[in-house]
Amino acid sequence: MKKLGFILVLAIIAAAVVYIAFFSKNEFEEGDLLREIVNRGVIRVGINIDSKPFGFIDPNGMEAGYDVDLAHYIAQYILKNPDRVEFIPVTPSTRLIKASTGEVDIVISTVTITPRRQEVVSFSTPYDYAGQAILVKSNSRIKSLSDLAEQNVGVIFGTTAEYNIRNFVPTANIIGFRKYSEAYKALKSGQINAITSDDTILNRFAHDDKSVKLLPKRYSKEPYGIAFKKGSSTVRLKENLDYVIIDLKQKNVIPRLRKKWGIL
Repeated sequence: MKKLGFILVLAIIAAAVVYIAFFSKNEFEEGDLLREIVNRGVIRVGINIDSKPFGFIDPNGMEAGYDVDLAHYIAQYILKNPDRVEFIPVTPSTRLIKASTGEVDIVISTVTITPRRQEVVSFSTPYDYAGQAILVKSNSRIKSLSDLAEQNVGVIFGTTAEYNIRNFVPTANIIGFRKYSEAYKALKSGQINAITSDDTILNRFAHDDKSVKLLPKRYSKEPYGIAFKKGSSTVRLKENLDYVIIDLKQKNVIPRLRKKWGIL
């Protein structure tokens, strides 16, 4: 009987080992990014430091802006410390690549959620919205989208504005830039006649410089989401990010961030 009982115990242990190995492999086959972040103690966030007021470098050499503040709130929720953030510079051309390859854990960089982008990365629920707008010189004769025909129009590579303007005004002469600051200089110098991008970003140029203006009409609705790697490894991360965003909205933190950074 003792021998039989011993064999039975061994069989139960073996079955338990197989059960744990099987389900652990299936549940965490691709790892769990949220667990990795917690174990690491730091969340790696991709931001664009050329998109004031969302992301920029302040006079003290520190990252600042709406997206930077949002990253600190997320670190507080996930890691219980708002300072446990490592900021990694991204551009509109590189942000989805860095998110999809895992070079960063998340990207908070005014990324518009679109079906095409959802084929490459996953997104949180939207945390804010923008509209595509047009920035011109104050004395410009351009009054609307249709006036951009045959005109030199600046866009930022990798943005939805680039895709949209090619569809809205096929005859416009599209000139791409890697940075908003470069497009702004080109507008001021006369190299281009207009810039089209999100109103939330272009508004700061019109606010700081009265020689340019933002036309009143908006041509799209752009939902901003936090981007991260697709797959089962980010399921729990998405659940937590969605919770954070919903909670921040319910507590009116998002409206306060908009007001703080002068976003209309």
